Formats: sequence, C-alpha cells, structure tokens
Amino acid sequence: MKIKFCGAARQVTGSSHLITLDDGYKILLDCGLYQGSNQAMEDFNNSFYYDPKEIDLLLLSHAHIDHAGRLPKLTKDGYTGPIYCTHATRSLCAIMLLDSAKIQVRDAEYFNKKQLKKKKSKRKPLREALYKSEDAASCMEQFISCGYERWTKINDKVEVMFRDAGHILGSASVNIRIKEGGEIKRISFTGDVGRPGRPILRDPIPMPEADYVITESTYGNKLHSALPGEKDKFLEILKKTVLDKKGKLIIPAFSVGRTQEIIYLLDQMYNDGLLPKTPVYVDSPLAVNATQIFGTHPECYDNALNEYLLIDDDPFGFNSLTYIRDVALSKSLNNSNEPSIIISSSGMMNAGRVKHHLFNNIDHEKNTFLIVGYCAPDTPGGMLRNGIESIKLFGERKFVKAEVQIMDSFSGHADKNELIEFLGNQKGTVKQTFLVHGEIDRQEPFKHHMKEAGHEESIIIPDLGQSFELI
Repeated sequence: MKIKFCGAARQVTGSSHLITLDDGYKILLDCGLYQGSNQAMEDFNNSFYYDPKEIDLLLLSHAHIDHAGRLPKLTKDGYTGPIYCTHATRSLCAIMLLDSAKIQVRDAEYFNKKQLKKKKSKRKPLREALYKSEDAASCMEQFISCGYERWTKINDKVEVMFRDAGHILGSASVNIRIKEGGEIKRISFTGDVGRPGRPILRDPIPMPEADYVITESTYGNKLHSALPGEKDKFLEILKKTVLDKKGKLIIPAFSVGRTQEIIYLLDQMYNDGLLPKTPVYVDSPLAVNATQIFGTHPECYDNALNEYLLIDDDPFGFNSLTYIRDVALSKSLNNSNEPSIIISSSGMMNAGRVKHHLFNNIDHEKNTFLIVGYCAPDTPGGMLRNGIESIKLFGERKFVKAEVQIMDSFSGHADKNELIEFLGNQKGTVKQTFLVHGEIDRQEPFKHHMKEAGHEESIIIPDLGQSFELI
C-alpha cells in the first residue's frame, strides 16, 4: 500500500492525499483548492498529481474550499465515483462549491480582460475558468452523506467512519479500515482539528487507534490565547474603534465557521447589554446562506448552544444585525462614514467583498482590521499580519494607516498542545505519522513536540508529490 501527497504538503491549502492499495484501488482524501499567489504554486489548481479517471473513492473531511474546492474540476476531468462525507458537509458544499464556481468564472474574466488590453507580444495566454456553476451542480450528484460514528462498508475491502473533528459544521476525521494481505490496516486522517471549549460545535473527539496517521499541523508551533480573555479583548477593540475613533471595525472571516462564531459572540454581548449601539453587517451572500444551514444541523451543536437556545431561539440574529446579499448595499458601506462593524469574507482577504472593504478602508487611521485566523503569507491578510506598510490592491498602491489587530484565539485550528492531546491515544500503536497542512517552520517544531510527548513512531514531513510505502 502506498500514499502520495498531492496537496497541502508543506503548505496550508490544497489538501489532497492519495492512497493506493496493492491491487490498484485508489482512495483520495480531500480535493482542495490552493488559495494564495505563490508563483511556484501557480499551476497547482489546473492539474492533478494523479489521473481523476483512475480514482475509485473520494473521502471528504469537511467543506472548506482548501479541502473541497477542486471537486467540481475532479468530476469534470473524469472522476465518476462517490464522494463520501457527513450530512452537514454535503449541505455546505452545495452552496460553497457554487460560490467558488462564480469566483472561478469572475477571476478568469478579469484576467482575460486585462490581457486583452495589452499588446499581443506581451499578453499571457487567456484563461478558462477552473470550473463553472454547472460543473459544481453536477458534482453534487456524486455526494453520499453519512452520520458520525458509523462504519460504512464501501466494498469487501474498505470501510470508513467519520468522527467529529470540531473544526467547522460537519467536519470530521476520516478513519479507514482496509483488508489487505490477510490483515486489517487502519488509516486515520485528521482533516482539520478544531479546538476544545470553542462555542457552537462539540469538542473534537480523538480518532480511533490507527496504524498510519495523517495529521494537520497548521499551528504546530503556536499556542492560542486562553478563552476567558477573548470576549474582553474583542470588546476592547470594538469600543476603541466604533466609540473612540468613530471608525469601522472590519473583520475578514471565512463564511463558514468563523463568521457564525463571531455573530454568536455578538449575540451574547447584545443580550448582556455589552454591545455598543452600532450597526453590524454580515456582508457575504455565502455567509448568509451558510448561517441558515447552521440552523438545520443541530446534531453538531455543543451543550452550551443547546442551553442558550432555551433563552434565545436565534443565536445568529439580533436587532442591530443586518445580513447583506445585495451588491449595491455592499458598495454603499464603502462610501459610508458611519461607525459600524463589518464581517465579510474571505478570511485571507484575497477574494470576495472584503477585498473591496480593504481597498476602501485600509488607508484611514480611524478604522481597524481585526484578523481572526490563519492567512497564507502571500495573501493580503498574511501581508497585514506581517506588518507590511503598503499593499497593492486592484492595481493601486495603498498605505496601511488603519490599525491591524490579530486574535488567533478565534482560530478553528487546534494549537500545538491541543494537537498533541488529540493525537495522544495513538502513541504505541501508530507506525507512521505524516504531517501535512502546515508550513515547514511550524511542522519541524511540531515534530519535535511530538517526540517530547512520547511519540516513538516514524514522523514524516512529506514534500508535494512525494510517495511513501506504508510499512
């Protein structure tokens, strides 16, 4: 049996890992989109490290685009097999892949328009959209959803079980039992691991003991700030911006997970009388749709949210909150000088409406951009995290005069200690552990942390395209 790392190897996006059984049966774990502008990764989304027609089974950990975003291209290019995932992941993919298709078409049109304005000798080849809405819709026909904690028999050799990973709605570790060579081999893939004690979702549940583990390592050398001070710091930033500076607090947040968590926090602050009288806007059609889906999957809620529902039947809505779908209303926010809170996607500020809010507000001292999660270094969010003094947006150089605040405590990814705890039950049983979905400067320290914590197995940091025989 072999495993090949076809994405998110020494990178944090583009998750995709291929398992090939001795008889040639091929299982693909995730098929994510690379998000960023690294020149070396420019062609990643357009090609695969495998032939889609040869894949027999796709197992999807969760709906985030860096894990699911190339599924429509995979099926468009010839994959005809099933896509197994949890019920909530299927619901989210139905809207997220359509949204991604619109972005692919829009980005291709924008690129081609720029090229056609250039002289022929200086033009780059025109681009086709990675996939279109009809490809995303067609892809959904191949989805098969399963409940948590149920072993599902795929065929005589393969069984899969999804276990709650606590990262976003429907997220799961993917646990596989494979009959090969007269024995059962156990492979577990963490997907993205959430954080214990976070609101809305249940805590991540450790995977069953496995022979081989593929684990994310996004925050492999980081510790998040403790939860108790989170609300106080958030409220301090909020008041300073909208009350003292009379500015806009702009929060770039992924439409699924982070946005709902922030709204839930604001809802609690509203009910407790702590939220200043200021308008709050969720400026993302996808976030609006995703929030509605959250309401249809109570099987993912933690006990605290279930109890909160007894006093507030709408944890994602309050009087000063407005959900925005309309483009004209979104544009009007950029021309408004009214102090406000704007939550908009994407979280890395590399696409979507938040990029326009960044363009129109980054050069005003009264405004604050609050970054609440990981941003790839080469995205606008990553550049702001690293203290860049100016940034080029839509062909124009903008000086960073707005305040930039970072709150990684909102992260949906486990930190190094939480990951160590999550993997603790694997000690003594696992033969090989592969670190993926992380930058190398975080993976190397995490490998060291694992060894210090008593992991004696072979710990490998694969490179993109690298294959390994499972010993």
